Amino acid sequence: MITIGIDVGGSATKIVAFQEGGQLMEPLFVRATDPVTSIYGALGRFTAENGIALSDIDRIMVTGAGAAFVGKELYGRPCFHVSEFESLGRGGLYLSKFEKAIVVSMGTGTAIVCAQRDGKNEYLGGTGVGGGTLIGLSRELVGIENPEHLSDLAKDGDLSRIDLRVSDLTGKKDQFGLPLNMTASNFGKVSDLADKSDRALGLFNMVFETVGMMAVFAARSKDIKDIVLTGRLSTLAQAPQVFEGLNRMFDVHFTIPVYSQFGTVIGAALCGRE
Repeated sequence: MITIGIDVGGSATKIVAFQEGGQLMEPLFVRATDPVTSIYGALGRFTAENGIALSDIDRIMVTGAGAAFVGKELYGRPCFHVSEFESLGRGGLYLSKFEKAIVVSMGTGTAIVCAQRDGKNEYLGGTGVGGGTLIGLSRELVGIENPEHLSDLAKDGDLSRIDLRVSDLTGKKDQFGLPLNMTASNFGKVSDLADKSDRALGLFNMVFETVGMMAVFAARSKDIKDIVLTGRLSTLAQAPQVFEGLNRMFDVHFTIPVYSQFGTVIGAALCGRE
């Protein structure tokens, strides 16, 4: 029998499944503005593409903000609601293979969980800075709403025209014991010469550094080095660049695993198996 997980977000639905032997099937991402349409459309498409009969489905585990639109069954199969934070923790550990880690979900906003295989996952808080921030500010500053298009534009950006660095304040002398390339102020040095690509890169840097520092503080509070990044933003090209820099500055280990954008929905499906 197959266990299916569905994560119903505000603008997209993600769906995965585990076969009876524990094999993870290829996840599916479906964009839709209407959560009900998205839920039924995602499940119908997923079963059709994978040759799954409804009778093969043992249970469906649903999570996310739109899970409230799901009742006790879908297409006649039993449904169970799972905490988004519990799903996030389980999914992050499954993808990273860690026994214990800080797991970060970069969605519209950002949620942070302390996850342990042998204990309860603990929600530590988060920030309203996330994908919604990136899209909203990008619409105003650059005229682009699609994160992938913004990422392509940012590849030619120059942060020296946008951000104020420690070196700008110290005259390139190490006076505070801080890395000279550390950001002192996001968008604190916007040049008249800055173009759209510079602003795009500045937006990514601001969002990722804000999320990264929240995660670093959470990791320190729990004496943990490993931080697992999940969510759609983690798949964009600028993410590894920013978080690798934070690794060096703060002696932590940010990890972006394969299928990172599906961390929460994988965790929901795992709840059904366990």
